Amino acid sequence: MLHPVSTKDPAAVEAEVQTRHQRLFPQGDALFVPRVFGWAVECFTGRYPGYQAVDARYHDFEHTLQGTLCLARLLAGRQEAGAQPVLSERAFQLAIAAVLLHDTGYLKRQDDRQGTGAKYTVTHVDRSAEFAAALLAEKGFGPAEIDAVRNMIRCTGINASLGAIPFSNEAERIGGLALATADLLGQMAAEDYLPKLPILYEEFAEAARFSGDRHQFVAGFASADDLIRRTPDFWDHFVRPRLDAALLGLHQFLRDPYPAGPNWYLDRIEASIGRLRRRLEAGMDPISAASAGTVSAPEPPR
Repeated sequence: MLHPVSTKDPAAVEAEVQTRHQRLFPQGDALFVPRVFGWAVECFTGRYPGYQAVDARYHDFEHTLQGTLCLARLLAGRQEAGAQPVLSERAFQLAIAAVLLHDTGYLKRQDDRQGTGAKYTVTHVDRSAEFAAALLAEKGFGPAEIDAVRNMIRCTGINASLGAIPFSNEAERIGGLALATADLLGQMAAEDYLPKLPILYEEFAEAARFSGDRHQFVAGFASADDLIRRTPDFWDHFVRPRLDAALLGLHQFLRDPYPAGPNWYLDRIEASIGRLRRRLEAGMDPISAASAGTVSAPEPPR
């Protein structure tokens, strides 16, 4: 059964991912998960040479940990359900590396003192893929493995053309689609997702100013109020259909127990989006409607 894990605590998320890895691959590399988490912590806390600590307030390290926790649970659930193709230990490891590095494109170099890393929102997926490639090459990963991680990261673009990504095999494709699924569900199921929407809007606004491209998704919202008002439709008409179709319904492997148990992530999101919708329909102003908090599915039992 799922149990509560604080995504504010990197060590707690690492321990959960390690548990899943060791359960799936009991004879595997017990040091891989601690090693790759160590790299991620260095990157996001300003200890990776040449880079500052992350300063984007929405796409912070907790955001990455939310997706990482969800991905480990999803891949473990899929493996235990007997889905095909079965992922090798290395495929699982590469997916974990990809999710931990998928938002490194928000990091700024040491000499970059203008604004926050949110200004790179428009280009952050490509920047993340290239950052990950350089780091993994430095750590001794081979070209094919690096390409696999880059392809998985590319799946997280909000308008990514998934069919155009040159996956080398089906396992790599599943890893990428699972990563995109976890990136969406991990953040939207967070207790503070709705209250943080004004911060997300500020990131979009900074990115729009920096890029100067008024046709980008990030420039499509007039205000934080506008972003909040459009969030229920974003879930109903974009995210949920994408999860079910383009991302192959991989969220089903988060059902606990599989296949008929509740999906804690979907239940939590549906509850909070439903409460937001009702507050907006009742005439509450958007900022208040979001900051009043979420009503979510109960915490998973211990």
